[in-house]
Amino acid sequence: MTTSPATPLPPDTLPTGLLIAGDSAKSASGSTHQHIYPANGRPNATVEMAGATDIDRAVRSAAEAQREWISYTPERRRDLMIDLADAVRADTELLGRLNVHDFAVPILMSPGHAALAEKYIRYYAGHIDKANGSSTPVSDKFDINLIEREPYGVVGVIAPWNGPLVVIGLGVAAALAAGNAVVLKPSEYAPFTPLRFGQLCLDAGMPPGLVNVVPSGPEGGEALVRHPGIGKIHFTGGGHTAHTILAAAAHNLTPVSTELGGKSANLVFADADLDSAAQLAAFQGPLGQSGQSCACGSRILVQNSIYDRFMEKFLAMVNAAPIGDPFDPQILVGPVISQAATDRILHTIDRARTEGMGELVTGGRRLGGELAAGYYLEPTVFTDVDNRSPLAREETFGPVVSIMRFDDEDQAIALANDTTYGLNAFIQTRDLTRAHGVARRLAAGSVWINRNSDLSPQSPYGGYKHSGTGRAGGLEGLHEFQQVKNIRIAMP
Repeated sequence: MTTSPATPLPPDTLPTGLLIAGDSAKSASGSTHQHIYPANGRPNATVEMAGATDIDRAVRSAAEAQREWISYTPERRRDLMIDLADAVRADTELLGRLNVHDFAVPILMSPGHAALAEKYIRYYAGHIDKANGSSTPVSDKFDINLIEREPYGVVGVIAPWNGPLVVIGLGVAAALAAGNAVVLKPSEYAPFTPLRFGQLCLDAGMPPGLVNVVPSGPEGGEALVRHPGIGKIHFTGGGHTAHTILAAAAHNLTPVSTELGGKSANLVFADADLDSAAQLAAFQGPLGQSGQSCACGSRILVQNSIYDRFMEKFLAMVNAAPIGDPFDPQILVGPVISQAATDRILHTIDRARTEGMGELVTGGRRLGGELAAGYYLEPTVFTDVDNRSPLAREETFGPVVSIMRFDDEDQAIALANDTTYGLNAFIQTRDLTRAHGVARRLAAGSVWINRNSDLSPQSPYGGYKHSGTGRAGGLEGLHEFQQVKNIRIAMP
């Protein structure tokens, strides 16, 4: 296309049909969803919504394609995945713009999601012809004892609206490399990039049906989880939905891996580089994706001796962040996803003010003027927050952060760990001994020291406690999509 990267796509070019067995299709039930663009509150497109009949067709198509996929030599599967990575790279500009249409992530960051997906696809392609099992001796026998890893068959990947391309990299790429076919169920709030990705799979030469893309809401999600043809479910999203999925999966005892929410602590010690620490806390907190990230460092813990200096720098960065049209490449902060999210976040802010959970020092309002039609909220900061309050304990999933003080390492660690979540933690310090020691005492699946949560294909990602089970990324992520078989051969 000749359209500028900072220009919205024409509505009639947005992909809206279900992608099943290589074809774009309408929903068998006639169900559709009017997608609203968060930046202006107006309809983007009408998207087909998968029901139980569509899910069944997608699973059956995937099962047939998986049999073909696993019959290919490892070298052929590897090369096809490399071709897919090349296709994603060539399509980065379009994927980036579709990502903005999906959930209004600023174009400044949006193409990075496509680049990350490409990295994961390329990484997992490299594992296909290197995957191996093992052999161990058996006590008192001369038997051959083999431990093999095999695919589940058809995997259901349920992606969230706030990062579908990232989950495609973390989940879909690993599932394909492990030998599975995938039924990808994106949220109805972010269907466009997943549907485009499904087309890229076909363009790269993968078997039709190997990756089916079926946007849907709760009905389609339940049908997918309950389908007897699904070997495993990988879910990224919130805890409430995870409970529903786990209950539905119990019907067929389908295994489920989850990457759930977070209430991540960011520990800023007195010896930290305060300019860097303030910048990281601002972006990893209320600014990046408007706080709509499971990795959001929404609890910022600051050592008393540098509290005032840190807050001066931190608030200056938060208040200076450009907010507005996500297609403007100068914009850092876009809107939240919907009117319902806007109402929920404002209710959280009002409740915190009314019940005295902390002191509101900046933000707390919906933006008006030329942004009034969109779902824009001011980046919001509460100080002196009680760590036992709902403001500090419940995931806000918006541009709202809580600031707390601490005196020493033990107090900081106690505050950080006093939560039901455990996805990420952040440490700002120039003391290497402290960095290692504190990281090992934090109950979190990932600890980021002097940096943001920059995912890499080589590293496993996942949570402790209520933040999920299993891992995505790295060799651990590949193994999530494989089941172990033991083969023992008697020797004369």
